[in-house]
Amino acid sequence: MVGITEMTNWGVDLIDVRKTYGRSIEALRGVNIQVGRGEIFGLLGPNGAGKTTLVKIMMTVVKPTHALGTILGRPLGHRGKLRTTGYLPEDHCFPPYLTGFQLLDYYAALAKVPRARRKENAKRLLDRMWLTQWANVRIDKYSKGMLQRLGIAQALMNDPELVILDEPTDGLDPVGRRDVRELLLELRNRGTTIFLNSHLLSELEMVCDRVAILVNGLVARQGTLSELTEHTLDYRITLQSDATAIKNKLEAMGALVDGCAVKLTGDDTDKLNAVIDLVRGEGILVQAVEPHHFTLEDILVEAMGDQRIPPARPVAGFEQRQG
Repeated sequence: MVGITEMTNWGVDLIDVRKTYGRSIEALRGVNIQVGRGEIFGLLGPNGAGKTTLVKIMMTVVKPTHALGTILGRPLGHRGKLRTTGYLPEDHCFPPYLTGFQLLDYYAALAKVPRARRKENAKRLLDRMWLTQWANVRIDKYSKGMLQRLGIAQALMNDPELVILDEPTDGLDPVGRRDVRELLLELRNRGTTIFLNSHLLSELEMVCDRVAILVNGLVARQGTLSELTEHTLDYRITLQSDATAIKNKLEAMGALVDGCAVKLTGDDTDKLNAVIDLVRGEGILVQAVEPHHFTLEDILVEAMGDQRIPPARPVAGFEQRQG
C-alpha cells in the first residue's frame, strides 16, 4: 500500500482506493473521499456497493489493491493514528465471557490507554450509554441493543480524534437511535471527526454535515446535503378532475401527468405558472400546488440510476463480504 507522507488538513483523505477480490471482482474501483476535521460524514449506498470494504481498508482490516491518502494527516495504516481512532465494526463479535466493564477496559488497553484513564472512561461511557447497572454482568446476558451501545462505548474508550462507526444504530430502538444521534453531535461539538457508514438514510440526514454516495465501487455523489439537494425540487399539482385530455400539451411543457396529478421537475416558477394557466384555461380547477424537496433517499435512487440491480457475483457470499 502506497501512502502520502505530507500533513493535510483533512481528517480523512482517501485517493484512488481500489480493491479487487480474485482476478476480476472489483469491490472498489477508485474511491476518492475527503472528510473535514470535526465534521460528521456519512457514507451511504446500496448493499454490495463496497461501503464496509472501504471502512475495513481505513482500519487496515482489509488490504487494498491500491490506495493513496491519509487518516488524521498521516498515511493510511499509521500506528500512532490508529491508536487515536475509535472503531465500531459491523456485526461485531465480543468475547461473551467478559463483563461490560472488562470489555471496555480490554479494548482500551489494546489502544495503550493508561489504566487510570481506562477506569475513568469506562465508568463515564457506561453511564452515558445507560449501561451502568450492567457493568459487572457478562455480556452474553446483553440484548442486541445493549451490545450495540457497548460497542459504541468501546469505540470511544481511547478518547479518539476520529471515530469510524459501521452501522452504529443497528439493533437499536427509536430511543437508542436518538441517544446515539445526541452523542454524535456532542462529539462533533468537541472537535471529534466522525465517519458513519449506515443504511438508515433518515439517521444520516439528521446529523451529517456531508455525505458520499457509493454505487458499484465508485463515489456517485459527494457534498453537503444542501449541495446535493439544491437542484432537486419538483412541484406536485393536484387537480379537481382528470387532465388526460390535455396530457400532450402538459408533457410538451415538461410535466408528467397521471390522471388528476401533475408533476413538474425543477425550481422554475415561470414554467409552473404557465402549467397552471394552461390547466385553468382548459376549465380544470387546481386543488393544490406543493413544492417537494428531494430527500437523501431520493438522491440515492437518482445516483443509482440504472444500477439499481447489482451485477451478478461469481463468488457465493461475496455480497456480504463486500458490504
